[in-house]
Amino acid sequence: MTVLEDSPFVRACRGRSVPHTPVWFMRQAGRSLPEYRKIREGVGMLESCRRPDLVTEITLQPVRRHGVDAAILFSDIVVPIAAAGVDLDIVAGTGPVVAEPIRAEADLERLRPLAAGDVDFVSESVKLLVAELGSTPLIGFAGAPFTLASYLIEGGPSRTYLKTKAMMYGAPELWNALLGRLAEITSTFLRVQVDAGVSAVQLFDSWAGALSEADYRRYVMPHSAAVLRSLLDAGVPRIHFGVNTTVLLEAMGEAGADVVGVDWRTPLDDATRRIGPDRAVQGNLDPAMLFAGWETVERETRRVLAQGKAAPGHVFNLGHGVMPETDPEILTRLVALVHEVSGT
Repeated sequence: MTVLEDSPFVRACRGRSVPHTPVWFMRQAGRSLPEYRKIREGVGMLESCRRPDLVTEITLQPVRRHGVDAAILFSDIVVPIAAAGVDLDIVAGTGPVVAEPIRAEADLERLRPLAAGDVDFVSESVKLLVAELGSTPLIGFAGAPFTLASYLIEGGPSRTYLKTKAMMYGAPELWNALLGRLAEITSTFLRVQVDAGVSAVQLFDSWAGALSEADYRRYVMPHSAAVLRSLLDAGVPRIHFGVNTTVLLEAMGEAGADVVGVDWRTPLDDATRRIGPDRAVQGNLDPAMLFAGWETVERETRRVLAQGKAAPGHVFNLGHGVMPETDPEILTRLVALVHEVSGT
């Protein structure tokens, strides 16, 4: 394994000096790119994630087009739980849908441990990509236990997380058993990516913002911390990101990440005060800002870069994923702007 330690991205994650602020975008490989839509025609999402040839091409597309400082493996957060025996599908326009949700202790048996061999296609994809990317780092990723649990319990996407919270509050033993299994699956999934050659990993807790800080610390943080701790010896930066997590930033930093991703709701200098001075930050231009005209994009980008200087390291990103309707040319110009402004 070779971590690209001298790349601007890894250096920023480590809090070291950089020639310019590195930039990449969550969901940079996806529906905003016409070349992505073309290659995905007639191919389901899960099948796309299981085909190393497609994964490689889709992951490389935004690197070629935008000149970003890092690639992120094209995959989906439910890939490892599908490989661990859960009957699910990723339905276009809806998201992951689980055939038989987990609601009782007996249901846990459907979620078996993940073996590295269950996701050989991920290892193969990473190795192909590392060879193609050369000096550009590749980021591996996985969903955090809470977010994965919410899909498994609800049966699909949710706005209220009623069933999830009902189990969390009302059946804490079952809850901890489920999240413990998911933490092990996630750790294995990330370790496969590290062993194959990724230079960093990101743990997405997309829906953790549905929780209070007290509930996060009690019911969720121990399991996310277990995942991050399992990679302590991996030698790669660990990024932790969630949406609407202003009140959770301090706890998310304590969970063990080297870099805390910050959504657009919290200025990066304020986020740094919450997270602490020993961790880098990632973020956090509002994805909707890309629709407001270039003058606005430039002004807000300069603001984010200025506020990011409060942290020991800053990786420029959006405050959530690229929206499908985004003009790819704006993203290309944004990368050049970040490099120009931060490199002077």
